[in-house]
Amino acid sequence: MPKNRTTALAAAPLALIAAMALFLGAALATPAHAQERDEPRIITITGEGKATAAPDIAYISTGVVTEGKTAAEALAANTKAMAEVFAGLKDAGIAEKDMQTSQFSVYPVYEQQEPQRQPQTPKIGGYRVQNQLTVTVRDLAALGGILDKVVSLGSNQMNGINFSIDKPEPLLDEARKDAVKDALRKAKLYAGAAGVSLGQIVSISENGSGMPQPYYAKDMMMRAEASSVPVAAGEQTITASVNLVIKID
Repeated sequence: MPKNRTTALAAAPLALIAAMALFLGAALATPAHAQERDEPRIITITGEGKATAAPDIAYISTGVVTEGKTAAEALAANTKAMAEVFAGLKDAGIAEKDMQTSQFSVYPVYEQQEPQRQPQTPKIGGYRVQNQLTVTVRDLAALGGILDKVVSLGSNQMNGINFSIDKPEPLLDEARKDAVKDALRKAKLYAGAAGVSLGQIVSISENGSGMPQPYYAKDMMMRAEASSVPVAAGEQTITASVNLVIKID
C-alpha cells in the first residue's frame, strides 16, 4: 500500500473525532442560548395605598387611687369608689363586656425621714390602693358625658384615651386597591420613559399593612369638679404596600 494512502487512512479517525466534538459542543451550547432567549423581561414595582376615616370607638383608661392608715382602710375606700364608678358606667349604657380591670395594686407608702448619718429602716406611714379600669366606648357622641360621669363618681386618675376603628378590614381593602393602582401607575411611567410596553402581570405580593396607630391623651389627674370634657377624635389612616412583577413586551 502506498505511503500517502496509509497516512490518509490514519488521519480519518482524527477528523471524525474532531467533527463529533464540534457537533457535541454546539448541541450543548444551544440550550443555554435558548434559555437566555426564553427568559422574559420584567419590571418589579412597589405601590403604596391608604384609606382614611374617622374613629368610631374609644378606649378609656381610668381608675381610682385611695390611701389609708391601713391596707384594709385604703382597700375599703377604693372598693366603694369603684363600685360607684361601675354602677355609673352601666347607667351610661356601657355593657359589662366593655369594662375590664387592667391593673390592681396595693403597696405601702413610706414616711419621709430627716437625713441621718446612720441609715434608718424605712417606716410605713400608710397604704395606697390603685384600681385601673379599661372602658370601651362605642358611642363617641357620649364620650364627653361618660368622662364627666366617671370623674364625678370618684375616678381620680385618667391615664389615657385611645381612639380606634372598630372594623378596619373594609378600609384596609380600599388601601390595598389604592396600592395596586399606585404600582400600575409607576410601572406605566417607567415603561413609557424607557420606550417599552407593559405585558401581563406575573405576580402580586403584599409587603404589609399599617393599622391605625392608637392615639393616647397625655396622662392627667381628673378632678371631681370638672364640668365638661371636650373630645376631638380626629382621623386615622390605614396603609397597604404591594409588589407587582410585570412582563415587558
